[in-house]
Amino acid sequence: MKKIISLFLEVKNFLFPDFCVLCGCGLSGDEIRLSLCVDCRDSLVPVQGDRCSMCGKPLVSEKETCLSCRNGAAPSWDRLCVLFPYTGKYRKLLASYKFGKKTALADFFAEKVLKAKNCDSDLKEASLVPVPPRPGKIKSGGWDQVDLLVRRIKKIEKDLPVCHCLKRRKSKVQKRLNRNDRMENLKGRIFMDGAAPKTALIIDDVMTTGSTIEVCSKTLKEGGAEKVYGLCLFYD
Repeated sequence: MKKIISLFLEVKNFLFPDFCVLCGCGLSGDEIRLSLCVDCRDSLVPVQGDRCSMCGKPLVSEKETCLSCRNGAAPSWDRLCVLFPYTGKYRKLLASYKFGKKTALADFFAEKVLKAKNCDSDLKEASLVPVPPRPGKIKSGGWDQVDLLVRRIKKIEKDLPVCHCLKRRKSKVQKRLNRNDRMENLKGRIFMDGAAPKTALIIDDVMTTGSTIEVCSKTLKEGGAEKVYGLCLFYD
């Protein structure tokens, strides 16, 4: 079967050549599967060094927690993990996936998520809980980027528990709102639709203000979750 798939990809590439979503060079072999050339893929490195113990963002001069977390209200979640900054080539990467519908990138993201999860003792045994999409999003757009990511993760690690226990009522689009308005916009909009796992790992694509993760986390804890962590591909 693998040989057949490999042959199909080679024929597809010959007739309909694929290009790297970042640098635009032609792709071949396993590069096609991820929509990234080897050089660009190797350059995409998750954040390193000291991170905030609460939001996971890199620390500049602070110790343990960043200024925003120290000055803000205590979150309901236990800890967040973020992978890439939402700047430069990383912003282009997400745009290619989310808006350009380069769905092959889901495999690249899935590999990074699993590596981060399996290297963290707190996250190893957690059940994945995807942030729920707005009602009608999949019907109108044909897909949801977080849902696809979680399905690709599950395909790689079949025994990994996934819990679709959160649902979302109709609300305004979050990206047009500030933090306070985002929190208000989601209040009562995300609700339990099933039992919460004992330890939950919320999966989302971008963390801007943290309001979506906060509402999801609070809902999960009110639904019975003992520990709630979050993992976002990008932080703004």
